[in-house]
Amino acid sequence: MEEDKKQRRQGHPLLRGGGARKEPYTHGFSATQMMALTAVCGALVPSLPPDGHHLAADKAVRDFFLASAADPPVPDEVAQLMSAMCLREALTLVRTVLWLLGTRLGTLALCGARCLSWSSPFVQRFAEMPVDRREDALRRWSRETMLPPLRLFFLLVKVFCLYVFYSWTDDNSENPHWRAIGYSPPTDEPTEQEDQANTKRPLDDGVVETIHQTDASLPTSLAEKGLAVTEDAARNVCRIECDVVIVGSGCGGGVAAAVLAGAGHKVVVIEKGSYFTARDYTSIEGPSMSQLYEYGGFVSTLSGSGLLLAGSTVGGGSAVNWSACIKTPDSVRKEWAAAHGLPLFGKPEYTAAMDVVFKRLGVTSGCKEEGLQNKVLRKGCEKLEYKVEPVSRNSSEGHYCGSCGYGCRTGDKRGTDTTWLVDAVARGAVILTGCKAEKLLFTDAAGARGKRCVGVVATSSNPAITRKLEVRAKVTVAAGGSLLTPVLLRGSGLKNPHIGKNLHLHPIAMAWGYFPPDKMPELKGKMYEGGIITSLHKVEAAVDGLPHRAILETPLMGVAAAGTQFPWVSGRDMKERMLNYGRTVHIFSLVRDRGSGTVHGERRIAYHLDPVDRENQREGLRRALRILVAAGATEVGTHRSDGQRLRCKGATDEEVEEFLNGVTGVRGPQSKSENWSLCCTAHQMGSCRMGATAGDGAVDARGESWEAERLYVCDGSVLPSAVGVNPMITIQSVAYCLATGIAEQLKRGPSSGRNHSTD
Repeated sequence: MEEDKKQRRQGHPLLRGGGARKEPYTHGFSATQMMALTAVCGALVPSLPPDGHHLAADKAVRDFFLASAADPPVPDEVAQLMSAMCLREALTLVRTVLWLLGTRLGTLALCGARCLSWSSPFVQRFAEMPVDRREDALRRWSRETMLPPLRLFFLLVKVFCLYVFYSWTDDNSENPHWRAIGYSPPTDEPTEQEDQANTKRPLDDGVVETIHQTDASLPTSLAEKGLAVTEDAARNVCRIECDVVIVGSGCGGGVAAAVLAGAGHKVVVIEKGSYFTARDYTSIEGPSMSQLYEYGGFVSTLSGSGLLLAGSTVGGGSAVNWSACIKTPDSVRKEWAAAHGLPLFGKPEYTAAMDVVFKRLGVTSGCKEEGLQNKVLRKGCEKLEYKVEPVSRNSSEGHYCGSCGYGCRTGDKRGTDTTWLVDAVARGAVILTGCKAEKLLFTDAAGARGKRCVGVVATSSNPAITRKLEVRAKVTVAAGGSLLTPVLLRGSGLKNPHIGKNLHLHPIAMAWGYFPPDKMPELKGKMYEGGIITSLHKVEAAVDGLPHRAILETPLMGVAAAGTQFPWVSGRDMKERMLNYGRTVHIFSLVRDRGSGTVHGERRIAYHLDPVDRENQREGLRRALRILVAAGATEVGTHRSDGQRLRCKGATDEEVEEFLNGVTGVRGPQSKSENWSLCCTAHQMGSCRMGATAGDGAVDARGESWEAERLYVCDGSVLPSAVGVNPMITIQSVAYCLATGIAEQLKRGPSSGRNHSTD
């Protein structure tokens, strides 16, 4: 029993962290490049003598100041992570700059007089420069406007270096700097109900994890789940027959699987991520991000101005989101019904669908105890007489978990992996994990669309499975999310101009405030404890009747994420910031973006903030700072690259207003502005939007492709525009309606024709 408890605390091997690397590095950086990279890392996080009150601090704090990111294994881990996660052009930029910094002439060109010395050979390579001069060079690159690639280089190395420094763990799943910071991953145990069910995972009756299979074993495993399987050795194909194949298991795919399996159809769900349950999760940031998010959370826009978080595991985003459950606003429903010609959103059926979703997720409206960040948001709003609203969650009212973004260790949060997919498996659905859909299969058809989708070709990430998986079905549902569904459709030959367009992201900007632990006994705890989003404030428009300008909520921000997001102005300043991490409260300003972006391909995402969206973002940011000041923060600021901040003690109202007037919306690193910041988002919508006609959207009002019969889209990409609130409930409700329509169409059979109504 004790061994079982120990194993449960350790979690799944993939989620524990690595310790010493057991295999050689494969990053391919040369010795010269690694010497330069080590020097850059050592300037970003230098070894510093403790000063002032830190001299009397405990050994962990003194060791923290003495530690450097130049120490092994950080530089090699940074190179390895960049080689795996960077876009090819970004990696080329990094390699090129590092090569230049490994030469005297290149260092002179990039660092100027900072690399000059009075002794021969008079020009130093970057690695030979004193650390203070290297820091000065980094500050110059951060402000560089004439050579944007140099600023982008600074951003890339800063993000990856700080991330590795604060996320790397040893064989005991611990980071040597966490104790100084006062951080440790939560150790919540599964609930009693979850614990009793641990002998059998919720989806075991239907899941086939291809990572544990081979070419020889897979057909048998599939047949045992009730699937008709044919092996075609000549084509190196394993052919699977079913009624419905669904690509993706998240908010859209999970709901569609439950509805269609419940209607009596044999459903196969293809999921490229892995299957984890509550007992697997560790809340350790590095490995959790690597296994549960698309590209480990390092998906960026092509300009480098935005970081996009998207779930990549069984349950998709619902397995890692922050529990907020908000129904589609009435104003948005009216807009979609009227302006977009989509009557569904004005009908009682859609209202009923939202109620069904709320019930299945066990949504609760109360919160027994809020965490520090939400207490601050509420306190500041109440002091300023701003309206603050509770946020419903798909968990119990007593759920006090601040790490659900790394998977809910208690099993209290109810994602599709513990709700809709459980329903689907109970009705015979099969879930293939570790499989990536590569291409849709089509055949000619006599109808107006000219062709019919008959399935999908997928490949396993397991090298032991060399055969393609050809899943043949009466209906195919694409539900890979707004970043990947358009890639699948476009890569399969579909040409509707709306595929990949109209991408909305709910761009956010962060404000922060520091609350010393010994000053405010009513504000106990640390920023990573308690429910992530339990309250919100809407920044209303100046004119009554217009939509709100922004929503203010609080984020999950792990210690490594904080290192990447905090502005870097010096090595000492960054270490001081990180020591305050646990009591640095963040509030973000989220806007319902009017502007949109384009998905050009996998990880090829273009997005630029609309001027109106930027101004709304700014107003939200200013309001967030006011709230933090009112709640009693001793210092507030933004994530702007110059370290924009205000010390609140003794500040006059005029000084506060002057500071707020200097706050700007997000401008990315490739802007012409000297000061810049990153735009982060965890919501993606609209890249295959519904339309009343083929000229209005990529799919019709039933989610069916305008170009191919029996091909449907059931995920956030079908939303006509941004929702303006957390989209989970909207996506699940839309998927419920669309899947219900698909079930009705299958019931009518192919003879029913293609003249059905699309409202």
